[in-house]
Amino acid sequence: MEALKESIAFKGVAERLTLGITRILENMPGVVDVRFAEREPAEKRSLLSWEQKNNCILPEDLRDFYLTTDGFTLTWSVKLDNECVPLGCMMVNSVARLCPLLQPVSIFSLPNAPSLADLDWDESDAQDGSESSPAAPHFDSRSRIFELDSSGGNGKVCLIYKNCTPGIVAQQSEIWFLDRSLCWHFLTATFTSYYRLMITHLGLPEWQYTFTPYGPSPQAKQWASLYQPLTLSSEPSLADPAGDSYFNKLDPTRAFRGKVKAPAPKKKQSAQCSSAGNSAKSQGSTGRQSGAKR
Repeated sequence: MEALKESIAFKGVAERLTLGITRILENMPGVVDVRFAEREPAEKRSLLSWEQKNNCILPEDLRDFYLTTDGFTLTWSVKLDNECVPLGCMMVNSVARLCPLLQPVSIFSLPNAPSLADLDWDESDAQDGSESSPAAPHFDSRSRIFELDSSGGNGKVCLIYKNCTPGIVAQQSEIWFLDRSLCWHFLTATFTSYYRLMITHLGLPEWQYTFTPYGPSPQAKQWASLYQPLTLSSEPSLADPAGDSYFNKLDPTRAFRGKVKAPAPKKKQSAQCSSAGNSAKSQGSTGRQSGAKR
């Protein structure tokens, strides 16, 4: 009896965490093996330890998330030719795996060894960003970067604190995506917005590349067109200059209109034609008579 109550309680928590996406996936054609990993909540002392170790304050929504579940993993597959092919994956690393992207330099490394900090532009060439495009993070001490999701090897979703000063606790954070070419792309300003974005895109492969100038690969677009047509159709690349989407351009009033038939001649017109013919005949006969008299 107690085990049944625990399973019912877990289903309720899972339903709230996944925003009901598990039921939606299970009802999709071809989707099989939808799995949600159950995890215990993180302890408050582990969160405090992380903040002290990294000299950063976790955002309030991410803290509440970890106090509900220490990480998040939801996977699903599709059935192709009687085989289950893993496709979707939604993941948020646990507190223990929320590690800095840039590891401290080892004392055994060479003095002039290259690092990610070498990719940063100089201050004179750096872009300050604008309201539409925030300033990109830096790989040096000006930014503190922590990995939220490895994105299946297609990049990294990171929790980033910008404009940091050594020895001062960082508080403001954002969510950015680092692609395989080591370029930064802004995703959301809060973890809650990113979490909803991840659920909306169903964890499809390369969904983060939707927010890059070049977009996902053709194969990823095909999967998105199958399982996420509404979100895929709202991409700017699929819209015409007037702002209308090419999705569902069918006009029933034109597509299902029958073949237009030529209108039948009216009786008045036929009468007019017959009268005109009679007058022409009479004129011809009178002309022949006058010619005979001459």
